[in-house]
Amino acid sequence: MGPQPGDVVLDPFCGCGTTVHAAEKLGRQWIGIDVTHLAIGLIEKRLRDAFPAVQFTTHGVPQDIHAARDLAARGKYHEFEKWALSLIAAQPGNFGKKGADRGLDGRLYFGAKGTTLGIVSVKAGENIGVSMIRDLKGVLDRERAGVGVFLTLTEPTKPMITEAASAGLHEEPGFAPVPRLQIVTVEQAMALRERAVHLPARRDDTFKRAAREEPPGRQGALDL
Repeated sequence: MGPQPGDVVLDPFCGCGTTVHAAEKLGRQWIGIDVTHLAIGLIEKRLRDAFPAVQFTTHGVPQDIHAARDLAARGKYHEFEKWALSLIAAQPGNFGKKGADRGLDGRLYFGAKGTTLGIVSVKAGENIGVSMIRDLKGVLDRERAGVGVFLTLTEPTKPMITEAASAGLHEEPGFAPVPRLQIVTVEQAMALRERAVHLPARRDDTFKRAAREEPPGRQGALDL
C-alpha cells in the first residue's frame, strides 16, 4: 500500500534536509529532527530559498531575544555560538573542530571571485567593550580578511560603534564600499538573517542556495 493522504514523512536525522525538501516539493506533511543548530539553520535556509512561500515551525531554537539570552545563559555557549553563526549563514571558524579559535568564530566569503575572507566574532556576555573591537581589528589584519563582523547578544556602546567606524571601508572592484568592521546584534540577525551583514557578492559554501521550487502549498514542522 502506498502513502495515504494523512501520512506524515518523518526524518529523525534530517542532516542537510534532503528528505524534508523532497516532502515539501511533493506537498506532503513532514517532520524533521536534528540535534545541531548548524544543521537546523542550513535546512531553514534551504527551504526558504527553494520555497519562498513555505510555512513551518521550528522547535528547540530561540524564537526571540529572550530565548537567545536563555540559551547563552544555560552554559551551552558553543551551541549558542553555532546558532548565532547560522543566523547569518556563516561557517564555524574552526570548521566544527574543538580547540582554540584564535578569535575567529566564523567565516564568510565574498567578492567577485568569492575568495575574499570575512570573519565573525560572536559574543554572548554583557561585559563587552572597545577592547574587543580592537582585538577584532587585530584578527582582521592577522587573517588578511576584508571584513570583520562583531556579532553580539548585548547592545554595543557608542565608543564601540565609533571604534568600529574607525576601521574604514573595504572596497571590492565593481562594488560599493562596505564598512570593514561591522557590529551586528543577535536581535538584528534574527530579524534580517544574512541581510544583517553587508558584503559585496557574497558566496555561501556551507549554506548553498537551493534552486527555487513551486510546491502545492502546505506547512510543516522542524524540530531540534
